[in-house]
Amino acid sequence: MTRPLRTHLAALFIAGITFSAAAQIDSTRRELIQLGYNQPLIGKGPLAAYGFYYLNKPNYFDHTNLTLRLALAPVYMDSELGVSGVLGPNTDLGIGIAGGGFADSYSEVHQGKYEQRESFRGHGGELSASLYHLFNPGARIPLYAVVRGAAHYSAYSEDGSTDDDFSVPDDQFIYRVRAGLRWGGREPLMLPDLAMELSAWYEGEFRSEPGRYGYNGDRTLEGSSHLFWARALLNYTFPESKQSFGISLTSGTGTQMDRLNAYRMGGNLPLYSEFPLTLPGYYFQELSAKSFVLLGANYNLPLDAGQHWWITTLAATAYVDYLNELGQQGDWNSGVGGGVVYRSSTDSWQIALAYGYGVDAIRNGERGAHSLSILVQFDLDRTRRRFFDPSENMGRSRGLQSIIRNIFR
Repeated sequence: MTRPLRTHLAALFIAGITFSAAAQIDSTRRELIQLGYNQPLIGKGPLAAYGFYYLNKPNYFDHTNLTLRLALAPVYMDSELGVSGVLGPNTDLGIGIAGGGFADSYSEVHQGKYEQRESFRGHGGELSASLYHLFNPGARIPLYAVVRGAAHYSAYSEDGSTDDDFSVPDDQFIYRVRAGLRWGGREPLMLPDLAMELSAWYEGEFRSEPGRYGYNGDRTLEGSSHLFWARALLNYTFPESKQSFGISLTSGTGTQMDRLNAYRMGGNLPLYSEFPLTLPGYYFQELSAKSFVLLGANYNLPLDAGQHWWITTLAATAYVDYLNELGQQGDWNSGVGGGVVYRSSTDSWQIALAYGYGVDAIRNGERGAHSLSILVQFDLDRTRRRFFDPSENMGRSRGLQSIIRNIFR
């Protein structure tokens, strides 16, 4: 049985909004639409897509110490209200609420095969509270400490393709505690011109209903798990040539991990989460790891004087210690790719089309996989500023201005 079309359409726009646990309150106004989609050319993998509206609004309700961050998709919402200076001038508070459909869904992939009969839906909601402390006010690169607690509720159900003999996990509360240090950071943009980060993190996860599920209870949900990971990244654009590159190194490990909280890597969706584990050419979240080291890099070269068209190349390689139940031969997994990027003259929108080759991905007992990805970003702030600049728009209809102002207010 194939998954019903309505499930595909509903799930299509839920991903990419899980980078909500940002490591500081963002003081920059942002209003973006982000879209991303991966399509395997060999085999059939899990649905890999995101589409969401992202708003970061300092001075919310004209209060200088309030910042609203909102990520909104058709069936999911993730938000946080930041309050500056709650515990002194350098310590801020964030209160978060999130919830909706399909974000807790699980897709089983084993040795390059998408096991739809062992996959299932998950819906849920979450309340969270975070403290952000700035150690070096006035420094060019901020150093933040983060402490975050969250109460999450997950409800699981069979998908249209789930085997009748397969039992999904029990509905339950999941309590999470996260602590970390982040020096620098990366903006929530498709292709940032400049970014630098060194960060280290711990997250503890505690379930109210651990136990068995699957075929006659052949898989386990752990009662408590502990994850540790770190990331170093650099994005840089050369001032004269405008060529740019990005490089990142991410490593993670943990204890008492299971299928639902293992590190999962694969695909090319850079805004799917706060810490995306991308491998070009692979299915989305194809590999499940209890520990890993992942190195990725890209290089972007402008093709025209106006810097509208770009060539991009990307590569990634990972050492993977697989989750016991989802192991496969070979500890190293690598992927390469390349494509073209178009940027509008004002950078109000960008689109990237890329090809990826999974060098070590398993398909039908052999190595090698191919995929295409498309990424789109609309910067509504830039669009609005250009549209309403009186020096450029004297001939535009005042009625049209009024309509669009109301839409994007």
